[in-house]
Formats: sequence, structure tokens, C-alpha cells
Amino acid sequence: MAIEVGQQAPDFKLYSDERKEVSLSDFRGHNVILHFFPQAFTSVCTAQLCDARDNMAAYQKLNAQVLSISVDSVFTLGKFKTDNGYNFPMLSDFNKTTTTAYGILRQNFAFGMHGVAERAAFVIDTEGVVRYAEVMANPGELPNFVAIKNVLAELS
Repeated sequence: MAIEVGQQAPDFKLYSDERKEVSLSDFRGHNVILHFFPQAFTSVCTAQLCDARDNMAAYQKLNAQVLSISVDSVFTLGKFKTDNGYNFPMLSDFNKTTTTAYGILRQNFAFGMHGVAERAAFVIDTEGVVRYAEVMANPGELPNFVAIKNVLAELS
């Protein structure tokens, strides 16, 4: 079962596309938008993260840090970031510990693949409490970006 609004967000330590260890707790004092996505270089995942990239100035005004998480390797995420000009950390949950902790590990995906992140978005407040949670039943759908901004505005 996915993490729900009002729950403490599970902390994590994952390696970024820059091969640096990043923890959720590193961002205490900031709101955090966690974008989970199934797989780099796919069209819907690219659209999800391009929206985050294109709205970075608005998120910064709302004291929010964007983090993206997938089970792809740090090397794949680095190439994906470079190709698309993403301006936020891309974190590798290669061992699937964080997607499991958040309750969003999709066992069956396309082409017989197993064990990728559900497409999901979470807003976590400055104290580490989940204030918005959306897990997409259909990986072809995007999160509600307007709702994410509205929650962040309420937190500011």
C-alpha cells in the first residue's frame, strides 16, 4: 500500500546521477516534490520530468526541491538528465528499497519487465510529512501538476 497524506515520509539514501549520496532528510526545511517514474527515455516519463524542469522557478519560489526517482542505474539517469536538460537530482533506486518503502513497486510492467516504480508524485513538507500523494493506476497518465502547485502554495 502506498504512503498516504499525513504519514511521515520514509527517509532514504540513494545515489544521484552525479554519483553522490542523497537523502530525503538532506532537504529538511524545504518542501520536496518526489517524482517517481517507471523508466528513463520513455515518452510519458520524459513529459513528467520536463514539466518539473520547466516549472523549477515556480517551485523554488514555493520553497520546494524536486527529486526524481527510478530503478534505472545512475549512468542511465545521467544520460537521461543530460539529454533533457533536467535541473534537479535524479536518484537511482536500483535496489528497489525506496519504491518498496513508499509502496509503489510495480511487479509487472511492459514487455515482461518486473520491478519498476509506479508513476507517482508526493509532496513532502518541511518536517517530512506527506502532504500530497498521487499514484497513477495507469502508467500512461501524468500526475496532476496543478494540484501539486496548489498544495505547495498552501504550505508557503
